[in-house]
Amino acid sequence: MAEKTNKTDEMRLLRDCADAVRRRTDFTPRVALVLGSGLGGFADELRKTAEIPYEELPGFPRSTAPGHAGRLVLGYVEDVPVAVLQGRVHLYEGYSPAEVVRPVRLLAMLGAKIFFATNAAGGMRPELGAGELMMLTDHVSCFVPNPLRGENLDELGTRFPDMTEVYDAGLREILQSAAEKNGIELRRGVYVQLPGPSFETPAEIRMLAALGADAVGMSTVVEAVAARHAGLRVCAVSMIANLAAGLSPAPLSAEEVLAAANAAAPRFKALLWDSIARMKEDE
Repeated sequence: MAEKTNKTDEMRLLRDCADAVRRRTDFTPRVALVLGSGLGGFADELRKTAEIPYEELPGFPRSTAPGHAGRLVLGYVEDVPVAVLQGRVHLYEGYSPAEVVRPVRLLAMLGAKIFFATNAAGGMRPELGAGELMMLTDHVSCFVPNPLRGENLDELGTRFPDMTEVYDAGLREILQSAAEKNGIELRRGVYVQLPGPSFETPAEIRMLAALGADAVGMSTVVEAVAARHAGLRVCAVSMIANLAAGLSPAPLSAEEVLAAANAAAPRFKALLWDSIARMKEDE
């Protein structure tokens, strides 16, 4: 039987989390940033105002994936207020879709206007090899459960949100400008989320390529859907950790993903910093 989200319980959990944050700080973020594999150190570069372990937030899901610290860090990138999710949770960890997107919804309730997602992904085109950065222009979401299923959270958004342009054109221009400033080649493409935790088969990769996808991973899409539902502008960048199954003779591994993420981290952090610094109120 399909899981049904209880609206009253979910809103109570979100309000409890928001109250727990507000007891620590009255900080209001403009940008909500979720850090994928290899990027956890970015949070340490902020001018911090507060740092809250996930376990101190009631009902907040805790990260179990390698390289995900599990902290909410509040601070500034230059003069832009940012809330950083230093680690995310995934469907493959056993969390429900509502639990996976609870952190994003919390940051919307705290006042964030922009959601910026990062992730590690497998490339499905020959030029999308390890270390490449790809800006998301669209996504394929039909292989994971929609996080909006169940009773609608009317306090956050409409029952049937439009997904014509999930990844905001203006924010994509900011990302491109920041990439050019830093001499970074920023690819563009369509991302597809699969539930994981097993990597994809070569046949699945051929199917996904036929559907128009360029990169594949195990996160981000459900978060982006929830963020748009809550009225946030969305942008996202994938760090390509490897060529997807069937495109490389080497077997896929989590260690390979983390190694590639760590190697690409300096360029990725530079892109994040300069992009966020441009995401001011007048943009």
